[in-house]
Amino acid sequence: MLLAAAAVLQPPVDQRPNILFCIADDWGWPHASIYGEPVVETPAFDRVAREGALFHHAYISSPSCTPSRGAILTGQHFWRLKQNANLWSSLPQEFPVYPEILENAGYHTGHWRKAWGPGKLDVVDRTQNPAGKTYGGFDQFMAARPDGAPFCFWLGASDPHRGYALDSGEKSGMDLSEIRVPTTFPDTPEVRGDIADYFFEVQRFDRDVGAALEKLERMGELENTIVVITGDHGWPFPRGKGNLYDSGSRVPLAVRWPGKIAAGTTRTDFVSLTDLAPTFLLAAGITPRASMTGRSLLDDSSRHIIFGKERHTPAQEAPDMGGTPMRAIRTKEYLYIMNFRPDRWPAGQPDPMKGNILGQWYSDCDNGPTKLQMIANKDESPVSRRLFELSFAKRPAEELYLLGTDPEQLVNVADVPQYKEIKMQLSARLVAELVRTGDERALGNGEAAYEGFPYFGGGGGMKPGFKR
Repeated sequence: MLLAAAAVLQPPVDQRPNILFCIADDWGWPHASIYGEPVVETPAFDRVAREGALFHHAYISSPSCTPSRGAILTGQHFWRLKQNANLWSSLPQEFPVYPEILENAGYHTGHWRKAWGPGKLDVVDRTQNPAGKTYGGFDQFMAARPDGAPFCFWLGASDPHRGYALDSGEKSGMDLSEIRVPTTFPDTPEVRGDIADYFFEVQRFDRDVGAALEKLERMGELENTIVVITGDHGWPFPRGKGNLYDSGSRVPLAVRWPGKIAAGTTRTDFVSLTDLAPTFLLAAGITPRASMTGRSLLDDSSRHIIFGKERHTPAQEAPDMGGTPMRAIRTKEYLYIMNFRPDRWPAGQPDPMKGNILGQWYSDCDNGPTKLQMIANKDESPVSRRLFELSFAKRPAEELYLLGTDPEQLVNVADVPQYKEIKMQLSARLVAELVRTGDERALGNGEAAYEGFPYFGGGGGMKPGFKR
């Protein structure tokens, strides 16, 4: 169902830019060659960054597929979207989405592969994906384009979501010795191979983007097209996806916009993927909805960003079907995280013999060789135990990280007396923004507002062979 016509301030149709939005599934920062990753090769992303802007501090609204994608489509913080704050939920029609607004204004819209989701739309009477009609590829979409109409296309993918073909990265020619292993993981051949397999799928996504760019170039459309390439949250590794650390919430972002963004632009200010919807609407001459909390990417820089998480998978001990609600504020100097339920397990219930109806096995962390090795070897040494706890143990109510000396956010100084004033200031700033933007968690109604909605996905993963 389309929305009522938006307020339109559009120039003539033939002057409105096309929009090509390319989004990978579980692709985190800094896993592109232009960011300095020595093994992965991303020529399409790198080209867009060179011919437009490369963003170094782009963040999602929530490090979980459904809420992140809902926030992108609506231009709103995920906590404003009711049940869409959770994975495998739905997106009520009361929340306008930019593709529908553009379609009402004469744009040809559609998507390929993963768009909004995962979730169920029939329960809210949506007749098509919020990203637009489903097409079998960019070629099919362009063939269906009405003459003279600008287009808005969502190029989605399931790459680099798990599972991976084991050793696909190494077999493709990647040098495992060149891989940079985060200090949160044990540096072993299995972990290096796991990262290479992830890179293999990143490269596959990049090739799909490259093919779309080549098509637009052949058609003479590239110079009138805004091209955006990004991911929906961090990589599917322990302490990544589903977490508010940079490894879970910071994403690659490159934007090519001839006439608006100069080639070779470098952006080090903070931007949110919620900024994309109002940016696209303004580019089309349409006034963004007042409900949108995002702002144009062309606006002045921001000195901080806020984001958060509700339920990813129902991974607590039965009958608790809640998640691990968290909110965070990130500046250049600090990351402050507020954990509303420190009694719950961020990576899921550890013991499958406790009677959990889903049979959990740290199932809020995707299975793979890195996860399995960390769990199996957790008691081998104090170091292995420390790495295990960073990813799988419960967390305190407050976390504070000093990014100048601790860029991987490993040492929580929230309880160190000398940082008490900084912690209080960041907490106050975070809460003030959450209250201003209507976050029910900060208003004291979180459990009633977010935790009563059904989870439409399957069960969690108990055994090492389980794939979500």
